[in-house]
Amino acid sequence: MKKEELKKKLSPLAYRVTQENGTEARFTNEFDDFFEKGLYVDIVSGEPLFTSLDKYQSGCGWPAFTQPIDKKVVKEKRDKSLFMERTEVRSSNADSHLGHVFTDGPLDKGGLRYCINSAALRFIPFDQLESEGYGDYIKYFS
Repeated sequence: MKKEELKKKLSPLAYRVTQENGTEARFTNEFDDFFEKGLYVDIVSGEPLFTSLDKYQSGCGWPAFTQPIDKKVVKEKRDKSLFMERTEVRSSNADSHLGHVFTDGPLDKGGLRYCINSAALRFIPFDQLESEGYGDYIKYFS
């Protein structure tokens, strides 16, 4: 999708986050304190990224997940911006900037914390997976 099309499709914040590697404000975003059952998809492509089963309250101010739905749906890149070194997380299909992954997550779930911008995500409630075209993902919740 071309830049102009994306600017029309996405909110200014979603565009800044996903296309310009931006970050939304802590504790004031849509999914930080949101724990409904469902699927989180890339707001740009609709690619399934995370399930609510792997979401937890980390206290970081952004939605936190212990793992993606499949390792292949995200790619990781070294990020040396802001005078620090981190690991950036991007969606595989649309190459959307999602956030960063850190090694301070719950040890019993692998020790990772995927700290993801709400603006990069669209939430599909569990009871709408089928009607939204994500019926194949119902099995993750069984």
